Amino acid sequence: MLIHTLNVRDEFTGFYLLKEIELKQTNAVPAKDYFDIVLADSSGQISAKQWEVSSIDKETFFPMMLVKVQGLVQSYRDKLQVKIIKMRKATEADGVSLTDYIKAAPISPADLVNTIKQTVQDIQHAQIREIVSYCVTKVEDKLMHYPAAKTFHHAYFGGLAYHIVRMLELGEFVSKQRPFLNPDLIKAGIILHDIAKPEEMIAQLGVVSDYSDQGKLIGHIVLATNWIVEAAIHLQIPLESELVMTLQHIVLAHHNLPEWGSPVQPQIAEAVALHYIDSLDAKLQMVEDALETLHDDQQWTPMLRGLDNKALYRMKGSE
Repeated sequence: MLIHTLNVRDEFTGFYLLKEIELKQTNAVPAKDYFDIVLADSSGQISAKQWEVSSIDKETFFPMMLVKVQGLVQSYRDKLQVKIIKMRKATEADGVSLTDYIKAAPISPADLVNTIKQTVQDIQHAQIREIVSYCVTKVEDKLMHYPAAKTFHHAYFGGLAYHIVRMLELGEFVSKQRPFLNPDLIKAGIILHDIAKPEEMIAQLGVVSDYSDQGKLIGHIVLATNWIVEAAIHLQIPLESELVMTLQHIVLAHHNLPEWGSPVQPQIAEAVALHYIDSLDAKLQMVEDALETLHDDQQWTPMLRGLDNKALYRMKGSE
């Protein structure tokens, strides 16, 4: 059964991605080992517990493996949770593929990356085009599968490229509606703003397991800004030029506030536009993902951190 279709008291058997697994101990005396687990498939994810854990289990199960689970769906603190009755590793004889059990962008990664590369070529200003192309080339292979974030938005296989392409569509509309904006800078800012995310995160099959040392110590915003400087040096573009400074500012300012990771606030028209284009796409993706994971009998989503810890109501007429 797909995780999205599970309801309280459902007994089920199926194959799932063992997205997270942590060995913990109960508060009982004496304490007993148990697994705190997150199961996932293409429709979503769910918390699970395996209360009986053997020494063999501890050496058998690890994150990012495919497992066959027999479980019972329960409710814990108003959230669904699976009690695992049996669990084993999937085998070749099962005829299942790991890629069938991961959430992925609704458009093929190859098409998304091709759209990004074509947009780069459509940039009219030669130096902007060359700088953006230089930065994209550094992570082109990872763009085929990397998520845009660990949890907040587009946190799935191909999510980063999907986020960029959705933003490019919004950027094209905004540029036409507001002709005073420079469309080349809008395109460049959209492509560059998160381009260093693959160096910030450690991910496999669209699932982020941790942040890299560069991600923890520097972060994707500064990494991308450094890449712009690196590109300018490579292309022999003066670092003090207004063009280099403008591209750096657009990237540095796209989170808008220091507490959100930006050292400066937007002070160029295209930087203002980029911040709101980014915010709109990210927040609408959070909404879409939350609504998609609701069960048929639910009207309210969980609290969404990215939306100021607000829950969303699904109108009955929208079902």
